[in-house]
Amino acid sequence: MRTAIERFCARIARDPLLVQGAGGNVSWKDGDTLWVKASGAWLAEATQKDIFVAVDLRQLRTTTARGDFSVVPLPIGSTTLRPSIETLLHSLMPHRIVVHLHAVEVLVHLVRASFPASILERLGPRTNWIEVPYRKPGRDLADAVFEAVKGYPAADIVMMQNHGIVIGGHDVTEVEERLIQTVEKLRVGCRRPVEIARRMLQAMVAPYEPVADRDLHQLALDPVLFDRLERDWVLYPDHVVFLGAHAIRYNSANEFLAANQNESVRPDLVFLKDTGVFACPAFSEAKLAQLRCYYDVLVRQDDVERLNALSDAQIDELLNWDAEKYRMSLAR
Repeated sequence: MRTAIERFCARIARDPLLVQGAGGNVSWKDGDTLWVKASGAWLAEATQKDIFVAVDLRQLRTTTARGDFSVVPLPIGSTTLRPSIETLLHSLMPHRIVVHLHAVEVLVHLVRASFPASILERLGPRTNWIEVPYRKPGRDLADAVFEAVKGYPAADIVMMQNHGIVIGGHDVTEVEERLIQTVEKLRVGCRRPVEIARRMLQAMVAPYEPVADRDLHQLALDPVLFDRLERDWVLYPDHVVFLGAHAIRYNSANEFLAANQNESVRPDLVFLKDTGVFACPAFSEAKLAQLRCYYDVLVRQDDVERLNALSDAQIDELLNWDAEKYRMSLAR
């Protein structure tokens, strides 16, 4: 089973619409042992590195059955890896294999103010899926999922507002089929891109450079997307953890240079209206993956679609959380 799961992880990680950098996690149950992806590990490396941690499943089930979600997963054996932040969530699902992803085609609906209306419209009545309101990842989210699963014990899919999707199944084939079918039903079209003029990306903002992914410049060139940077910047946890609480926007390269000429610490990502998106040389692969995910979610929204951005309080609790600080320390 492990080999099949590792290959599945590597396979889905090749699609950035399913997996972004270190985001998402996968687990499987073997008796009283739960194997779960380590915090900060990349699913893409499942066939190359040992990215899974074994934890005591009996301990988790016994404790959460009492309504105690403060339990810390207990690793089995000697390891330097930490179990995923979402380990409790995996333990609550009765399925043998559980997959948690921040799939773009699903996120498009999870971040809408109208959630879960558009999902209900496309998937039909709640037969094998349930929704959970936004909660801080970890024990708060596990508590919410626990209550939801109690109400719908036959559910194979959990839609977590402003977060992601969880899919359970008996084997890899079953999980993958459910994933493919769900994503296909929720798929929507993308907005037409604004043409990029070469001169726009040659603004003098050294030491910053235009991001290599040309599509991402739409965030600065498309006026609708540029406006969303202000009001709809933080839509789900991974975004704020990797990209910060606010988008740094300027109306021109000159305005940016004037504002930062005497600053010793500068933002690592800036959006220059009608010019492009620029990042410092140290801007990591993990951050770029999250920026691409954000772009992919936005270009699948209608101009009039209202989105449900996280509040300042919700953002603060994520940025000041030790578990997320640890994961960020591993980012590359």
